[in-house]
Amino acid sequence: MPTPDSQSLQERYAPHSACFGCGPSNPQGLRIRSRVEEDRVVAEWTPAEHHQAFPGMLNGGIIGSLLDCHCNWTAAYHLMKAGGLESPPCTVTADYTIQLKRPTPLAGPVLLEARPVELKADRAVIEGTLTAGGKVTATCRGTFVAVKPGHPAYHRW
Repeated sequence: MPTPDSQSLQERYAPHSACFGCGPSNPQGLRIRSRVEEDRVVAEWTPAEHHQAFPGMLNGGIIGSLLDCHCNWTAAYHLMKAGGLESPPCTVTADYTIQLKRPTPLAGPVLLEARPVELKADRAVIEGTLTAGGKVTATCRGTFVAVKPGHPAYHRW
């Protein structure tokens, strides 16, 4: 069991989440572990052979899931801090775009980094990158919105 200091945002605030991308309780998911480092949120993730698109390269859909979930947690964390909250609001993806810059090698870990570029009371625009082998292989920009009671995602983490 991770210690409080080593816990990811997901483990600390949503330990029972079954989300495919970031849910700690989904044994078949990607299980992203996002951590805060100064003004950005980072994660290291290592692909397995079944995450490939073709031999030796990471699948674009997996890349999209990694960046979507990681940027969503970046938004939730920064909205929590900006609002002086004790826990992050439940956020969902309103829109996001992924640019695949070059093939992402399957070998070795990938680094996810994200930071807010715009914060409002109930939403954040986040930009993120996926780096493999020291090169940015994909970028993301998305809008993530805090949902209210009655929304299907409200407190489903």
